[in-house]
Amino acid sequence: MSPLAHRIVPMLALTAALTACGRGMGDLETWVSEVKSRTSTQIEPIPQMKEYEAYAYVPGERRDPFVPVQPQRQQAAGAGGPGPRPDLKRPKEALEEYPLDALRMQGIIRTPRATFGLIKSPDGIIHRVSVGGYMGQNYGQVKSVTETEITLSELVADGFGGYIQRPATLALTQ
Repeated sequence: MSPLAHRIVPMLALTAALTACGRGMGDLETWVSEVKSRTSTQIEPIPQMKEYEAYAYVPGERRDPFVPVQPQRQQAAGAGGPGPRPDLKRPKEALEEYPLDALRMQGIIRTPRATFGLIKSPDGIIHRVSVGGYMGQNYGQVKSVTETEITLSELVADGFGGYIQRPATLALTQ
């Protein structure tokens, strides 16, 4: 191709593109004239904001608003207060990682020295528990093992920083 042809071909393409843009603008011009002919409506003014009124806190006999509320029961049964408390320093036993309702009693084993309960955990492993052992997620301590059930004493948080004892049982599954 000659150097002149290299200049003419792009010019022809540009001319064709620009002439295509000029056609079909009638509907646009109609819409613009319609919008210009509309009457304007009055815009509502911005509402006035109320003046901020500062509150003057006079303590008097009121409590300090920046100190959390301490219920009477929490003060009495706080971290060093009376009542049952779990032993957080003892090592956890294997069955304490499961909720009590996920454990199943499968039977017992009697020896001359003790009676053991056989507990099946959710992972399918059979564990042996005896009086004084722990199971469940509420610090449940085994109090008795019989042929039909295991009795526990659980420590449940009371919502005020303390704990309450509640009995629980795990019955033999058939």
